[in-house]
Amino acid sequence: MAKHGAFLFTYAFFILILSMSLLCKAIGHEDRKPYIVYLGSLPHDELYSPLSHHLGILERVVEGSSAANAWIRSYRRSFNGFVAKLTDCESEKLANMKEVVSVFPSRNYQLQTTRSWDFMSFGETITRNATAESDVIIGVIDTGVWPESDSFKDEGFGPVPMKWKGACNGGKNFTCNKKLIGARFFTAEEESARDEIGHGSHTASTAAGNAVKDVSFYGLVPGTARGGVPSARIAVYKICTLEGCTGEAILAAFDHAIADGVDIITISIGPNHASPLDVDPIAIGAFHAMEKEILTSNSAGNNGPEEGSVSSVAPWILTVAASSTDRRIIDKVVLGNGSTLVGSSVNSFSLNGTSFPLIHGKDASSKCPEIYAGICSPGCLDRDLVKGKIVVCDKFGGNVEAHKAGALGSILHSSTPDVSFVVPLPATGLSTQDYTVVKSFLNSTKEPRANILKSEAIKDDDAPIAASFSSRGPNQILPEIIKPDISAPGVDILAAYSPVASVTSSPEDKRSLKYSILSGTSMSCPHAAGVAAYIKTFHPDWSPAAIKSSLMTTAKPMNGTSTSPGEFSYGSGHIDPVKAIDPGLVYDASKEDYIRLLCIVLDEAKVRHISGDNSTCPKGSEKGSPKDHNYASLAANVTPMKPFTVTFHRTVKNVGLANSTYEAKIMPNPKVDIKVDPEVLSFKTLNEEKTFNLTIVGEGFPDGSHVSAELVWYDGTHSVRSPILVSSVGN
Repeated sequence: MAKHGAFLFTYAFFILILSMSLLCKAIGHEDRKPYIVYLGSLPHDELYSPLSHHLGILERVVEGSSAANAWIRSYRRSFNGFVAKLTDCESEKLANMKEVVSVFPSRNYQLQTTRSWDFMSFGETITRNATAESDVIIGVIDTGVWPESDSFKDEGFGPVPMKWKGACNGGKNFTCNKKLIGARFFTAEEESARDEIGHGSHTASTAAGNAVKDVSFYGLVPGTARGGVPSARIAVYKICTLEGCTGEAILAAFDHAIADGVDIITISIGPNHASPLDVDPIAIGAFHAMEKEILTSNSAGNNGPEEGSVSSVAPWILTVAASSTDRRIIDKVVLGNGSTLVGSSVNSFSLNGTSFPLIHGKDASSKCPEIYAGICSPGCLDRDLVKGKIVVCDKFGGNVEAHKAGALGSILHSSTPDVSFVVPLPATGLSTQDYTVVKSFLNSTKEPRANILKSEAIKDDDAPIAASFSSRGPNQILPEIIKPDISAPGVDILAAYSPVASVTSSPEDKRSLKYSILSGTSMSCPHAAGVAAYIKTFHPDWSPAAIKSSLMTTAKPMNGTSTSPGEFSYGSGHIDPVKAIDPGLVYDASKEDYIRLLCIVLDEAKVRHISGDNSTCPKGSEKGSPKDHNYASLAANVTPMKPFTVTFHRTVKNVGLANSTYEAKIMPNPKVDIKVDPEVLSFKTLNEEKTFNLTIVGEGFPDGSHVSAELVWYDGTHSVRSPILVSSVGN
């Protein structure tokens, strides 16, 4: 009977496999889509041919098509993998092969869109190592660049650094120089590295653009636009078009940037949510960059203030949140009753007159249901009803339809009143409270009128504050690694732009600009990359982890936000470039440390492929916990309402004074007891390492609540600060 049952099971399994195989054959070529096949590190074998290997793998799985027809591109300079058009069945077959780490669709990723440097006390007069700075190369993975911009001219630059192994493959009519030393594109639609969106020029100039005087946005916020390291070189890798940025292009850019010899990578791109590390192209590319001592700075995302929305979560990446500076751009609305409301927009227009008729979107439409007309949805507003009037729209995006319909101006309800966006007509965004005032005035006045003034810049003494749009933690993949890591300026940033790019999202906005104002974690990311490059000019031998640690432990504490805890908004705090070059101590980490961390989340075979060696993973409880990775912040999850004891193990390296003594200081929280052992660390030499344990004891607290504290190592000069966060998380 047992044999008969075993036979039936085997027969049923055979029929299932046969059915799946027939199904895969029946699906056909038309259902194929691009998949990324990640194989880990390149083998250390001079005779190894990546392309031959990749085609050989494809030949084993591709049904009804040749491997060559399915193959799209190979990654063969810095890591191992390829892209191919596959059916879902074929991708599953590949994923089950022992030599494959992961297989995942090539999805679309989103762009995460001078005064800022002065705000950080990082002015033009700070101490610089000019010779070393000119030897630093920043790789910008983005929408390309406008090479003729003043921000990228090479006057005064010496020869290209000898270490550069890249090329200027920017396409037709694209010329590199001694400042912009390299260009490549990985976009099928646009065969050029030229920036037609504006985003890439903006991020590149923010990180390392020349100092360009007398720059403004139609007279607003005039001054000098410059990058963090103006003497550094730039190499651009275009991966995005207006349709988005594909995962396969992201990995191609990393593959080349690493081999080309860049020192820092900035990538202001990401998904809408975090992905496991082995199917996240930015995490994969950044891991292999880290192997070559290259730090990757990545935007945290623009899906805040929702908790858990941070999309950049790999511990080897510097994840950057966005915060405000002390310059805020505002726009005032003056109602017919004399009331003045302060809104947020970058409005360069002046209305000729004192007041104009108001009309709500729902009263200016004969085409759409009231709810759509009220938010001024596309195609809803009647041109004859809005002519000569200011349209009131229940959503900020209504400014585009108001402009298209020929309205004189627009008053908008903004979900992000802390941020000013460029508008195509006289318009301003109001907070819910102020917008309610306008609606009340509109509904209670027989002939309501208002005026919208031109934008102006004011001083904001509350800065820096985490931007409402900036994605928040916790880290959904590794909860015991706090993300974001740090915050940097990302609100109302003036930098280089593409003169052929649209200034706003309105097709009718025909303005052309060489410099424009953008907001987003896309803008904060290159600020952090510029500072990382600045640190590298003083400490060229520091690892990516050491540079990252120096940025985190010297960061300035920030004011709390409406979301709790603050660490989920801004990580360790606001970036402080000048202090970061002299942190005193660093929490260093090597490739081997990251491999040990990967052993916790991946099986040993995959880890070996990624590491490219015979790495072995500890078994069972010996694997440890992500909280014990040598990170510059400390986080742990505990069970709700149960007493707990959590111990962190850390190692610090002395990079300050050779002979120094640091004392542990705890900024306590009454809900827990925190002890450090030992409480004093004494160093005799530079690069000497010392280990300590930090133990937290608590009685338990409700599910979803958090306890924050701080550890500071202090030697009388250096304050090496690390946030501590314990979160109560139920199953």
